[in-house]
Amino acid sequence: MSSNRQWAVDIGVAVAVTALLIALVEASPNPMSVTGYTLMLTSSLSIALRRRFPVAVVLLCALCTVNVYILDGPDIPVEVPLLCALFSALRFGHRVIGIGTGVTYLLTMVVFNVFVLPGHPAREEIQDRILLLGWFVAAMVLGETARLREKRAEDQARNHEETLRRRAGEERLRIARELHDSLTHSISVIKVHAGVAIHLARKRGEEVPEALLAIQEASTDAVRELRETLSVLRGEPDTSGLDRLDDLVDRARSTGLPVQLTITGQQRPLPTEIDCAAYRIVQEALTNVTRHASAAAAAVHVEFGKRVLTLQIDDDGTATPDAPTVPGVGLIGMRERVTSLGGSLSAAPRKSGGFRVRAELPV
Repeated sequence: MSSNRQWAVDIGVAVAVTALLIALVEASPNPMSVTGYTLMLTSSLSIALRRRFPVAVVLLCALCTVNVYILDGPDIPVEVPLLCALFSALRFGHRVIGIGTGVTYLLTMVVFNVFVLPGHPAREEIQDRILLLGWFVAAMVLGETARLREKRAEDQARNHEETLRRRAGEERLRIARELHDSLTHSISVIKVHAGVAIHLARKRGEEVPEALLAIQEASTDAVRELRETLSVLRGEPDTSGLDRLDDLVDRARSTGLPVQLTITGQQRPLPTEIDCAAYRIVQEALTNVTRHASAAAAAVHVEFGKRVLTLQIDDDGTATPDAPTVPGVGLIGMRERVTSLGGSLSAAPRKSGGFRVRAELPV
């Protein structure tokens, strides 16, 4: 139940109880004093706060009800607000205070009527208190039952979340095993063959093609990145950060793409999640430029602001302002990563041509 709805229900209960007591007072032949009337209204209206302040409300209701009896000795059930407060006190786990208040109130009423007020038959008064004790016990039992029911529902929800979390962990481990057994092996084979080809070319005194060197370096990076991904899938932290940005830019340059790196602002250590996300965003953006943009050059700008880390990756590729932007898996992943950290991401063609990725991460 939402907070606003709970508040509306509590106010409704308080108004209903207040209206009931006013009607009973008006119908009773015994009038109440102004002070007693005020105490009764205070008690009934205070139960609107019983969910937020259960202990304070139950003590206030008990005090007001006792004083109403001392002042007026009414013949109407002014204990109704106290019963509601007792229910809430038990429901929200304040069993000692709730039970203690209820028992103290009943004993106080018996002692007061039997030994203080003259002309009250002790047997009749005790019988009345025993009947009232039944209502008090019922209110406290209902409150305890409601508390146990809510606790059981919370335990079930918690167990369900733990089951889902365990299944997700098992699935991540399964994916990690599959990647390790298949993809890592394939990339390692590519790396080995590239290394053999480079070795033979040098042994024969031939010039090693740049494409072959790029394949060897890219496969080495791919194996390292894949191992880091497998570590993350196994629950180990991702150690990639902006301290490796120079290496990332150098790898992009080795593919033949001129990349200009600019860092402004006061560089400082960043939270691990922000640092890793920034590295991955630049990595994915440069990968997209290399694969899809047909660009002649790219520029990476990292700005360390006081509150925001800004990343901007521009290229001079074939994208035009009127061209529709169809987000691929890479852009979707970047947006999800940035959004989960409370940042913002924009990815769109530039007016002057080419493409721009801009991310702002709160630090």
